[in-house]
Amino acid sequence: MKQNPDGFVSLLHVTIAYRMDRKSLKFPNEKDPDLIITLRKRVDEYFIINKISRNGNAEMVIKTAVMLGIYIIPYFLMLTGIFTNSWILFLMWVIMGFGTAGIGLCIMHDANHGAYSKNPNVNKILGYFLNFVGGSAVNWRMQHNVLHHSFTNISGYDEDIGPQENLLRFSPHKPLYKVHRFQHIYAWFLYSLMTIEWVMWRDFPQLLRYHRMGLTVGSKKKYGELLFELIISKVLYFSYIIVIPLLFMPINWWQFIIFFTTMHLIGGFILAIVFQPAHVVPSSLYPLPNEEGKLENNWTIHQFLTTCNFAPRSRIFSWFVGGLNYQVEHHIFPYVCHVHYRKISAIVKATVQEYGVPYNVQPTYIQALIMHGKMLRDLGRYEKLDAASIS
Repeated sequence: MKQNPDGFVSLLHVTIAYRMDRKSLKFPNEKDPDLIITLRKRVDEYFIINKISRNGNAEMVIKTAVMLGIYIIPYFLMLTGIFTNSWILFLMWVIMGFGTAGIGLCIMHDANHGAYSKNPNVNKILGYFLNFVGGSAVNWRMQHNVLHHSFTNISGYDEDIGPQENLLRFSPHKPLYKVHRFQHIYAWFLYSLMTIEWVMWRDFPQLLRYHRMGLTVGSKKKYGELLFELIISKVLYFSYIIVIPLLFMPINWWQFIIFFTTMHLIGGFILAIVFQPAHVVPSSLYPLPNEEGKLENNWTIHQFLTTCNFAPRSRIFSWFVGGLNYQVEHHIFPYVCHVHYRKISAIVKATVQEYGVPYNVQPTYIQALIMHGKMLRDLGRYEKLDAASIS
């Protein structure tokens, strides 16, 4: 089973070498290659025996229609003028907030990993649904596919645990400031600002930074082309989400600001509280390379040591969050569509336990959030974390 080449990097490799800040980071060769070989073989056999594709299926198509409907239908209903009551209009924007999160979790995520379809063009089109809700598919693939998946929880490489070290400390290897003592309280509000930050200001400096890091080479487009593409997508987004509503919806400008902000607060908060409990929890490690830039564990073991599942028995919850409660399976098999994670999780868990490798999981989503909150608290109190300091 080969990974779809839609992403910028091959994730299931034996040796990873990436040059950043004049330092090459390398994972050692697989110390126990039988583990990843056995995992791949057993997961491959599951798809072969059941005669199913590793990509999306009818369930995925239905989910796509539902998530798009949650976002698009309220928007067009408001444009028709059927609703004039401010509270009903507010409810429509609230629903669009859930739709924003749904599109991100259930559609563009799989597509940008090349997991949605066998057809690269389908993945590319659906991946750009992130631009449709105000973000940047190009930036996301570089931050998520390349930096996060390759270098999970490695300070200075994985941008999911940085570079917000001034207000949020997600790694014990980041500077500890006095304000961090309260981050387990204020972090939840900052999470809700995530998509607003994408839409309003982060995408442009992020694209420039990735260009200077050499990451844009994998996109097969020049920086000028990527910048132009980003500008056009922002213009289109602001046109339909700001200009048209102000012209055709029965709302005042101040009402629009409230509605628009609420939509993004909801979408950003949902996205953040789904992704963060998978890595910033007490069970996750934060490995650092040695002076030669080498890590202790190979890439496969590294993923199990830095990732945690949650709520594996909650099918409804898993359906809405795009199977991302199975983060372990997602990190090991990112090219497999999330509709298959629940089934292959039993295979992955049994296999890694045979090899004595940790398989971290929280039984419920609430417990995962509690553990994430405790980790935020401890990261805000202690400069270094160990078993004694994590409570």
